[in-house]
Amino acid sequence: MADARTHSASITIAAPPVEVYALVSDVTRTGEWSPVCKACWWDEADAPAPDVSPRIGAHFTGRNETADRTWETRSQVVVADPGREFAWVVGQGFVRWAYTLEPARDGEATVLTESWEFTPEGQAAFVQRYGDDADAQIEARTAMAHEGIPATLAAIRRIAEA
Repeated sequence: MADARTHSASITIAAPPVEVYALVSDVTRTGEWSPVCKACWWDEADAPAPDVSPRIGAHFTGRNETADRTWETRSQVVVADPGREFAWVVGQGFVRWAYTLEPARDGEATVLTESWEFTPEGQAAFVQRYGDDADAQIEARTAMAHEGIPATLAAIRRIAEA
């Protein structure tokens, strides 16, 4: 079985962690900053009330678009720790995405880290789904994460600091 593929990057944002968390945990805004995920919506029963943080176990769907294709994924929130971390898994634990937040400059700024993990289970699912093309598909997803994370973080900073 393959090892997990991981990547992360960080950026400092001139806003307190609680404000940055409120932004990144609102999955309905993901299309504002993600170069691939153009829209997200909560399952009807899992949509948080206004000004309420999402809960662990909540499900949402994301619509992804590249030049080659459009697809949807179903995700589940696995960490919802306001001001500290927001994380979710895609599918049956195939990919884990997370935002971790640390206070900087006396809490008036935030170091936001976005991380991505393509799990061995996810890679095995790609082998099952794509067969001989699995390695190329896995490489493509890895490249998207490496390119997308810095672009996403820059866009989040632009929005948070506006």
